[in-house]
Amino acid sequence: MRAPGDDARGRVDKALVVCLDGMSGVLLAGPAVRAVAARADHVAMLCGPRGAPAAALLPHVDDVLVWEAPWEGARPPSVDEADVEGLLGRMREAAYDVALIVTSFEQSPLPIALLLRMAHVPRIGADSADHAGSLIDVHHRRLPGRHDAEAALDTAAALGFSPRTGDDGRLRVLPAPDTTGLTGNGPYVVLHPGTAAPARAWDAGRAAETVALLADAGHRVVVTGGPDETALTRRVSGDTAIDLGGRTDLRTLAGVLRTADVVIAGDTGPAHLAAATGTPVVSVGPQDVPAERRSPYGVPAVLLGDQDQSCPDTGRPGPNEAPPDDVVRAVQKLLKEST
Repeated sequence: MRAPGDDARGRVDKALVVCLDGMSGVLLAGPAVRAVAARADHVAMLCGPRGAPAAALLPHVDDVLVWEAPWEGARPPSVDEADVEGLLGRMREAAYDVALIVTSFEQSPLPIALLLRMAHVPRIGADSADHAGSLIDVHHRRLPGRHDAEAALDTAAALGFSPRTGDDGRLRVLPAPDTTGLTGNGPYVVLHPGTAAPARAWDAGRAAETVALLADAGHRVVVTGGPDETALTRRVSGDTAIDLGGRTDLRTLAGVLRTADVVIAGDTGPAHLAAATGTPVVSVGPQDVPAERRSPYGVPAVLLGDQDQSCPDTGRPGPNEAPPDDVVRAVQKLLKEST
């Protein structure tokens, strides 16, 4: 017996991919989104405000629903502020045939699975170690050591969505604009010093020293950052690098990263965005999850920083101690391997 919305060829009319994580999680869900799109005529993505710009860059996403969950983020809204009834109304009106919930290892899919069930979504799949009762129809358990991108693909496959023939499963974004007007002509290295999480922050002085060492080694350096990071990018750039702090939206940033030789960043969204454009990455920030699960996926990468140093309050890794000399050597290693 076919599930509602499936035709005789196994097609699905309307599918929803849920990823309430930020930019990183949404980008890592991209390969699973493409797998869903291989069988679905319309693919929507439900994500939070921090992940919405990344969702708009993913191939085969036809619609982006933005909703801030009262259980996600550092400062989640109250239940009343989240307007759960409004979300239920939107999902009921859309009448999705199937939903794939993509979460990181630490997140539970059960709260959103309950809302999907209340919105009358007939078939729901998720990766969860928790007992799900009747909330989840396809209850996939993540295999040990799987990268988050691979785990999402595994869950999609368990729900009946396999990648198209020839899809290599790597991260991917829509074509980015030409950014030569911002970066100038000639090869360059990007350094993105900012991070969304203070525990992964890279010391600004070390970042500035890295810029100077890269310039001494003959590299042109472009420093990137968001609108709230202009003071940081100005300090790190000094009189040496091109400062693009606050001058790029996410799509333009993808263009800057796509044509870079190497991108240096913390374990943040820009590192995964660089991977989605096919650019090698030097990750200088300490990982707050095991590296095999959230390292830059599908591209040559070097991970630096003391992964064992912990913040006393959180138990998570403390400030990164990657020496600038090590960063420069990592850049040169990746450049040598790419020639």
